[in-house]
Amino acid sequence: MQLSLLSSTIIVVLTAVRFAEFAGISRWWKTDLLPQHAQNSSLAYSPPSYPSPWGTGNGGWEDAYAKARAFVSQLTLLEKVNLTTGVGWEGEQCVGQVGSIPRLGFRGLCMQDSPLGVRDTDYVSGFPSGVNVAATWDRGLAYARGQAMGQEHRGKGVDAQLGPVCGPLGRAPEGGRNWEGFSPDPYLTGQLIDPTIRGIQDAGVIATTKHYIMNEQEHFRQVGEAQGYGFNISETASSNLDDTTMHELYLWPFADAIRAGTGSVMCSYNQINNSYGCGNSYTLNYLLKNELDFQGFVMSDWQAQHSGVSDALAGLDMAMPGDTVFSSGQSFWGANLTLAIANGTLPEYRLDDMCVRIMAALYKVGRDPTNEPEINFDSWTLDTFGLLHIQDPNSPTGLINQHVDVRGDHKNIIRQIGRASTVLLKNTNNALPLTGKERQVGIFGEDAGSNAYGANGCADRGCDNGTLAMGWGSGTANFPYLVTPEEAIQNYILTETNSLVYAITDNEAYNTGAFQIQGLAAQADVALVFANADSGEGYINVDGNEGDRNNLTLWKDAEHLIQNVSAYNNNTIVVMHTVGPVLVGDWYDNPNITAILWAGLPGQESGNAITDVLYGMYNPGGKLPFTLGPSRESYGTDVLYEPNNGNGAPQIDFTEGVFIDYRAFDKAGIAPIYEFGYGLSYTTFNYSGLTITPTNAGPYIPTNGTTTSAPTFGNTTNPDLSQYLFPSNFTQTYLYIYPFLNSTDAATVGGTDYGLPNDQWLPSGATDSSPQPLLPAGGAPGGNDGLYSVLYTVTATITNTGSVAGDEVPQLYVSLGGNQPKVMLRGFDRLTIAPGASATFTAQLTRRDLSTWDTVSQNWVMTSNATAYVGSSSRNLPLSAPLNAYAAPAKRSVVRHV
Repeated sequence: MQLSLLSSTIIVVLTAVRFAEFAGISRWWKTDLLPQHAQNSSLAYSPPSYPSPWGTGNGGWEDAYAKARAFVSQLTLLEKVNLTTGVGWEGEQCVGQVGSIPRLGFRGLCMQDSPLGVRDTDYVSGFPSGVNVAATWDRGLAYARGQAMGQEHRGKGVDAQLGPVCGPLGRAPEGGRNWEGFSPDPYLTGQLIDPTIRGIQDAGVIATTKHYIMNEQEHFRQVGEAQGYGFNISETASSNLDDTTMHELYLWPFADAIRAGTGSVMCSYNQINNSYGCGNSYTLNYLLKNELDFQGFVMSDWQAQHSGVSDALAGLDMAMPGDTVFSSGQSFWGANLTLAIANGTLPEYRLDDMCVRIMAALYKVGRDPTNEPEINFDSWTLDTFGLLHIQDPNSPTGLINQHVDVRGDHKNIIRQIGRASTVLLKNTNNALPLTGKERQVGIFGEDAGSNAYGANGCADRGCDNGTLAMGWGSGTANFPYLVTPEEAIQNYILTETNSLVYAITDNEAYNTGAFQIQGLAAQADVALVFANADSGEGYINVDGNEGDRNNLTLWKDAEHLIQNVSAYNNNTIVVMHTVGPVLVGDWYDNPNITAILWAGLPGQESGNAITDVLYGMYNPGGKLPFTLGPSRESYGTDVLYEPNNGNGAPQIDFTEGVFIDYRAFDKAGIAPIYEFGYGLSYTTFNYSGLTITPTNAGPYIPTNGTTTSAPTFGNTTNPDLSQYLFPSNFTQTYLYIYPFLNSTDAATVGGTDYGLPNDQWLPSGATDSSPQPLLPAGGAPGGNDGLYSVLYTVTATITNTGSVAGDEVPQLYVSLGGNQPKVMLRGFDRLTIAPGASATFTAQLTRRDLSTWDTVSQNWVMTSNATAYVGSSSRNLPLSAPLNAYAAPAKRSVVRHV
């Protein structure tokens, strides 16, 4: 294996200026970005921030850190390097694995996709996507799904699940991977990623929150991928934004994830203000590890590492999958990391901190590194026997897949989330629920039926054939089965009713000459039309959509299908399985269309879940986690589809600031078709009795002081390079990444730049181990503890005024005045209420909820003129009352009855 020293061509040289030497931080996060980026124009800039903060074990990590430090203290340099560096693409059984430490009985760590199940194996569940969890507005269901996914990963021998997702947040509705996350609203996303993480980790698996940060589109996320699509770029895209937008929008849910205890954060492919996500010292060192006091480890996305020592100093802790590019056999770390420590280029404390963070995450979820469960599957094949190392043609063979069934009873939670996430958008004259007395039921649309290739017939779900139950890409899992709407509805009709049922799953069957669609539509008492819109990860192109959607229309000519069916049937019901917003303006108000449901990506129980809702076995209570607008332009944001900076990094300017989704509609005065938070029920609800009670929270105290000096663990590294050579008679696996050196001649191996002093290419302060100042907004995981102090308790009475039991999701919004959004979500709950009964909605407002980011003080500042609103959606808020500015609140309630 050829070695190339880190200080040569693969180092990204950073400007040798300490970030702390500048008086103002916000001026480096440009708000005056140019609309066109000519070669010589001023580009957004991300300032350096060094050194990388060392973990302290604060905030519930104390026991995990004590154990991790004891473990790391036993390690040699080679063992430490093995713990931080992946073994290479397809080097072992999991999609990512670090090296083992045989001397201590540690097999290494297994990292495995995905955010909705265990990818690339069998006998696992296909869970609903994150956007469906968001549509439930149910923290309990988020936890149950997280725990079930964690149990399945644990049962397969996985240590770290590569999920959940809060990046992308969902800036542009066309974004390909929005559905992997929850919602473009940061509060809703944060409130649901928290229980998801707790569920995963309560099952004994490390949650990997991703993709950090600003990874909001698929176009131009990787140079090779973009070049494969014919784009001549040399650097990945840069997401450019200001300091306020970062804090108030995109960083918000990551703070919730860190406060929830996520063991790992995955850094992203894209650049942020023209610095790569896995080498951006400001976003990793300053924001994540200092301000948010993240105690776990930062893992690179696969091939998102762009340098060696630089990335380590910028805050990266684990390199995945370990090789520079897939199957290269070369690594920025591995042997290069060994050499960098041995020759003093990288301080030993930084490597020790990387290792402690990794092991602390494992201990925090209750794992014992010397008693790890067996990895019983192989990501690269479903064959029972095969090569132990698939990249090596000389590898021995053996048992590689044990086909362990880890599904348990998870189909029940999958079905529950599927129906709880279904959003009833229209229901004219109580067209739903169906009674079962319909003489003839017509089912229309390819989305109702099966994929002719099989449920898993397209690799990583990379096609739109049959019903849509998950998007495409690495964020998927194999279905154990997929219940289609056609199958489930027909089964219900045949076993529970005397109806006739017919299905036409060819969307084009209206122009065949036989007019099958028109004929069935004219005869049916009810016409159920199924339509979808798909998207996914950028490495797969489906029908010309390179990950991101090209538009917001329904796929497979579904608009014409809807129009043709509704022209012949005056009781047409439309069900949409989509990854996010779609345009419905041309048909939603057609009087022949009596009901519309959004069902999202519900997973393997798709057909059963929608049948439960259609026939009234379940009363829908889901709410939209995004806005359905009248046009693509009404959202105010879009994907950048063409490079705009020559062959340099495409520049994606987030000039809209915090105004995305419903915030943008409110600011522009555009009426949505169906607003954020909207959803009907088979019953009705009334809101009354808004009560706001101040608490006795103490004053907000900015964090001050300094850290300790950087600690080191284990034996001091011996500079004698002969200590790190490959052992004699060692048999290497082809393309495998090892920590060993293959030569003691570092100058020869290192290239022309070897031997340059650190001060000629390392940023000032990058290797400083002295005590460092704490940030005023930091001091605890998720940020200053005072931000989470409850200032007000808000309650309201919700009454079921209908004749059937149902779920309602009361929502609390606040208006902070000034140049802030008109309203912002700050509370919700899902309540089940019997007919004629009432329930109390309770939500708490924290200091963080009522604060805005101040770029000068680098801290959160309370607003003085906030107003609270409670209602059933972002535009239906019948209850409101002003909040007093926080200043020694009295022990009384301010009551306003509406």
